[in-house]
Amino acid sequence: MPIYNAPVEEMMFLFDHLKDNKNYKEIEKYKEINSDLVKDVLQQAAKINQELILPLAKIGDDKPCVYENGVVRSPPGYKEAYKKFIEDGWTSLSCDPKYGGQGMPKTVSTFFEEMLSSSSLSFKLYSELSIGAYNCINRHATEEIKNKYLPKMVEGKWSGTMCLTEPVCGTDLGLLKTKAEKQTDGTYKLSGQKIFITSGDQDLTENIIHLVIARATDSPAGTKGISLFLVPKFIVNEDGTIGPRNGVSTGSIESKMGIKGSATCVLNFDDATGYMIGAKDKGLSAMFTMMNLERIVVGIQGLGLSEIAYQNSLAYAKERKQGKTNNTKSTNGADFIIEHADIRKSLLNMKSIIEGERALCFWLSQQTEVSLYHPDEKIKQEASDYVSLMTPVVKSLFTDLGMEITNDAMQIYGGYGYTKDQGIEQLYRDNRITPIYEGTNSVQAADLVFRKLSNKNGNIIKRYLDLIKSEIISMNGQTKPFIEQFTYYLDVLSKFSEWTIEKAKTDRDDVSAAANDYLKTLGYVSVAYSWIKVLEVSFKNYDENKKFYDEKINTAKFYFDKVLPRAEQHYKSAVSGSSNIMNFRFN
Repeated sequence: MPIYNAPVEEMMFLFDHLKDNKNYKEIEKYKEINSDLVKDVLQQAAKINQELILPLAKIGDDKPCVYENGVVRSPPGYKEAYKKFIEDGWTSLSCDPKYGGQGMPKTVSTFFEEMLSSSSLSFKLYSELSIGAYNCINRHATEEIKNKYLPKMVEGKWSGTMCLTEPVCGTDLGLLKTKAEKQTDGTYKLSGQKIFITSGDQDLTENIIHLVIARATDSPAGTKGISLFLVPKFIVNEDGTIGPRNGVSTGSIESKMGIKGSATCVLNFDDATGYMIGAKDKGLSAMFTMMNLERIVVGIQGLGLSEIAYQNSLAYAKERKQGKTNNTKSTNGADFIIEHADIRKSLLNMKSIIEGERALCFWLSQQTEVSLYHPDEKIKQEASDYVSLMTPVVKSLFTDLGMEITNDAMQIYGGYGYTKDQGIEQLYRDNRITPIYEGTNSVQAADLVFRKLSNKNGNIIKRYLDLIKSEIISMNGQTKPFIEQFTYYLDVLSKFSEWTIEKAKTDRDDVSAAANDYLKTLGYVSVAYSWIKVLEVSFKNYDENKKFYDEKINTAKFYFDKVLPRAEQHYKSAVSGSSNIMNFRFN
């Protein structure tokens, strides 16, 4: 079984030193969230993840969910672990105290999301979708519905799902067939089938609250006619108790490459009672509250799996002997593989990407809180635009690089990595879904280049670049050489952005072909921006902890020298255009 030690020190470094967003500090509700409190939360989180949840990863892979006699049964140990998980209040961490939550900011809950992803992604998915459903209901439902459903969801006794995909439609939700017929009492009867529903059924919670998109019988075709409905597995009585079974049933569960401990279900809705959430025919905009959150969380899944892959690769490289290095230290014919340049390069590649991604996530979590809670509407909107811009980047880049890192981890292990005994190949398999679900990474890239660079609020990417430039212009001293290197790639991103925006007006095929390249260029530069912030702190506080900051500075140097140059490669490839691609004739 893989080892895992939650990187609490790394997380506390970010919380203590990179909480530098002035607007975030102006949010009144978080002013009492201090370092001692956060450290205590993270240490407790580390304990439950390392001791209780980590062993569930192998159990769920060896003994997956089963579907028998119309019932989905979770892997051995999941029930007991989930009971302890909710008793300790982990489902309520970031929820509103009004509904029984602890009110922690995303600058803290994001760290917990990473730990869970590292420990057992399958187990995490049972609570992850519940938090997404909670956020959607909290934002768009009536007070009556919120008061009726949210306390039990926050407590963890009821879970939530997101039901979008159907056999006839994946990304193109305008094609959906699920119908909703209004009843005289104002409720709706839903009929249709949804597929690939994560945690769609299980035996961990008393009730499951499905958020389902469907078309009312009198609504127009296409995406303009989609509404959002709350459909519980069991009807909830007026007094909050659980009533009869609703018209929701599980047709089957998928047999999958990875995340085998998570039930991915086919759900049938047969005149199921549902309650409209938000405005009629505005269901997609309401559902995107949940989808956009999930896309960021999926990126964090890639980060979490990368972290555990790195930790195990490093440990293995320190104990495995193979071959001799140029400056051999061996007296018995072989050196530890960590002494080989190629292995060291792979490990530093992992480390520099992971730490940069974590810092970028921390920046994004601050922007998310500003977009939700800052008192100034203009500041809220600007933060919302930055979150919108970076959501596809975090989702796609982190999961693509998660595939690279888990693949490299297998390579470091050699033949042992390919066997099931070590658990490394499971990390690769579990991560393989992350570039696919919540909108494939190519869909994320298209969304970025066609919708996110600029919108009704103006040129968002230019504002983002201006923000970065305004921050680095005042940095001097030892950070300066890194800034000079960074500025070169910032200029590459600026030119690529201008090319993309202009090309979108004249040749959409060129932009479509360049979309993934653009996303990665923006991603690599954004991670470098986070490293610049880390470097500024590292040089400033160097004498306080020389060993820690030396490691930061040298890891950043690797990123700037060996990883960041990928950004220019993507740019050069992209601007060659799409004519060869579109004119090629496949036989």
